[in-house]
Amino acid sequence: MIKNDLFLKALKGETVERPPVWMMRQAGRYLPDFMKLKEKYDFFTRCQTPELATEITVMPIKQVGTDAAILFSDILVVPQAMGIEIEMKPGVGPWLPTPIRTSAQVDNIVVPNVYEELGYVYEAIKMTKQELNNEVPLIGFAGSPWTILCYLIQGQGSKNFDKAKEFCFTNPVAAHMLLQKITDTTIAYLKGKVEVGVDAVQLFDSWGGMLSPVDYQEFSWQYMQQIIDALKEQIPVIAFGKGCWFALKEMSQSGASALGVDWTCSAANARYLSGGNITLQGNFDPSRLFSPPKEIKKMVHQMINEFGKDKYIVNLGHGILPNIPVENAKAFVEAVKEYQPR
Repeated sequence: MIKNDLFLKALKGETVERPPVWMMRQAGRYLPDFMKLKEKYDFFTRCQTPELATEITVMPIKQVGTDAAILFSDILVVPQAMGIEIEMKPGVGPWLPTPIRTSAQVDNIVVPNVYEELGYVYEAIKMTKQELNNEVPLIGFAGSPWTILCYLIQGQGSKNFDKAKEFCFTNPVAAHMLLQKITDTTIAYLKGKVEVGVDAVQLFDSWGGMLSPVDYQEFSWQYMQQIIDALKEQIPVIAFGKGCWFALKEMSQSGASALGVDWTCSAANARYLSGGNITLQGNFDPSRLFSPPKEIKKMVHQMINEFGKDKYIVNLGHGILPNIPVENAKAFVEAVKEYQPR
């Protein structure tokens, strides 16, 4: 039995004394101990070395005190397993020497044996579960097929992913073939994570908000739905689409256990758009963690009052920024633990 099961209770919609709290990207770049490891090992070495991934995953539990751990990894390990070369360039982020730009390239992409290609992730989960010793739940994750496609075609990060959108709109057959291959790989990958012991999974659709509501249904949501359908009987699934407030109603009917909300959508709107019955997660502006700790605590209490303490998981509206002071991240978590319902 997991000793602190607040997160799992919130995913089930159960009544809790206070909402659980964790932070997207909590295992990483704002922690001084993480930066020491970053100086010694490159990004994908950290992802691919189970001992390092375990150490990084557990850091925020010990140092910041969140109610759930999220495995240190990256959404791009999935396309790497599919035989696509991806580097993490300092100052650039994800970078593909050969972006996917033709139907022939899409034809050549394989749906791999995830146990062979991503065995290091499963080892990291087993090690992390041992290290956590049932203190808190462990979250596994994957990127949405659309978000992964964005990187594969654009070749790197972008403000508008214009090349990715151009490919989808001029070559929809190849785009859908690529999206389906990513979806099939992701389902197998996440099922493997469930087998080795994660307690919940989150789908990150970081670039879903780049699409119009109609295009979102065609190029993103239908593939997210396939993944949710494949997993929802086995494990709680959290669907998070940044900038995708327009899809909250459809998302709420998907079978997901919870929906992530970014900071551009108010608690009242998120509850209204999602029908008011599903657990919501979010939505503190990550930049607001630069505010003084006293102010952070006040804002967090206000946020909980607006969402309500039940069917709610306190989180940021996107990943924590690298230069946030650790004491401010702690203030965010402490504010939730100190929360008293009105």
